[in-house]
Amino acid sequence: METRKKFSLSLGWQILIGLALGIFFGIIFYQNKTAITAMQNIGTMFISLIKMIVLPIVVSCLTVGISSMGNIHKLGRIGGKTILYFELMTTIAIILGIIVGNVAHPGDFIDVHSLNTTDVSQYISTAQDTSKTGFWAHIMAIIPTNIFESLCKGDMMPIIFFSVFFGLGTAAIGEKGKIITDFLDSVSQVMFKITNWVMRTAPIGVCALIGVTLAELGIKALIPLSFFVFLTYFTMAFFVLIVMGIVARICKFKLFELLTVIKSEIVLAFSTASSESVLPKTMEKMEKFGVSRSIVSFVIPTGYTFNLDGSAIYQSLAALFLAQAYNIHLSLGQQISLIVVLMITSKGMAGVPGASFVVLLATLSSINVPMSGLTIIAGIDRFIDMGRTAVNVIGNSLATVVISRSEKEYDHEKGLKYLQSIKENKE
Repeated sequence: METRKKFSLSLGWQILIGLALGIFFGIIFYQNKTAITAMQNIGTMFISLIKMIVLPIVVSCLTVGISSMGNIHKLGRIGGKTILYFELMTTIAIILGIIVGNVAHPGDFIDVHSLNTTDVSQYISTAQDTSKTGFWAHIMAIIPTNIFESLCKGDMMPIIFFSVFFGLGTAAIGEKGKIITDFLDSVSQVMFKITNWVMRTAPIGVCALIGVTLAELGIKALIPLSFFVFLTYFTMAFFVLIVMGIVARICKFKLFELLTVIKSEIVLAFSTASSESVLPKTMEKMEKFGVSRSIVSFVIPTGYTFNLDGSAIYQSLAALFLAQAYNIHLSLGQQISLIVVLMITSKGMAGVPGASFVVLLATLSSINVPMSGLTIIAGIDRFIDMGRTAVNVIGNSLATVVISRSEKEYDHEKGLKYLQSIKENKE
């Protein structure tokens, strides 16, 4: 008797359908407070589900991964390569944004006085509070005085710092530490299983988050600043396809193979504008793609603070855009100074809520642009945030393969088999 194949849509297609429905509902329920509240709550619940599983996965995977490295010398080598790579890519992203801004002059096409502005007082106060703490305060904040407090707050860098040392300590005691690694390995497997359950709700979460964005702002919010939005997306696409493509080619693999592996995560990150929403699945997929667990566990969480390529492009392009909008001419020296300031502030404030806004606010004073200028682009920030989050996810995934290949720990055969299984819709 002939059996019929059960038809099922992949998660990527389900998320795309959720995205389309979200746009539809957002247009229909424009300024409808009841619908906005409902969609906001549904979206918040989805993000909360993701946040619930992120930290246990980071702690368990990172501790086991560092423990498997075996020695601090290897960790130092991998850590040095990772930070150097992150800094190089971020700097290229910032410079690319500056170049595009100088060529296209997006600020020349708008009248700052004719635009509706949005309240950004919460970001101004955050930027002022953060700038007062200074460089050393950011460095010292990496070392947790109470790891449980850091876990409660979700401060990623102190958690990474503790997990690295906990992993090294576990490796140092040898056989006695095996019970810890076995336990944490089991924890990570349980959390990945829960992740698969949570991801089944992703299309609903995406629908709600996109819907509430459009219902609150409306399509018309894009019209006055449409050229800036287009230019930002064009620059990010150029960075991914050309810059990251060249990096992948230098490391002797194809970027499109990586994009095929994480296509569902790219769509989800774009739809939710949340990197955390894809962290568990990205880590799981990159390990299946042939990257060693120790490198995946260290590189991806660290990249959430140090490797934000999409954000770097947006911050540099937006700073130049606002300067042009206010008819402020920036000399070559001022633009070089802007690059340096962005390189520093983007690292020190990466864990701050509304980090891209906070970085811009801390940067605008260095080029004499009024802080109130940020109100011009506040309304469309959500739309741009979707793109820069997707680029950040791609950049961190690429970093795992680059570092893994540099350490000769990339399993090419495993990667090809996993890629083939995705193409055959077995994954």
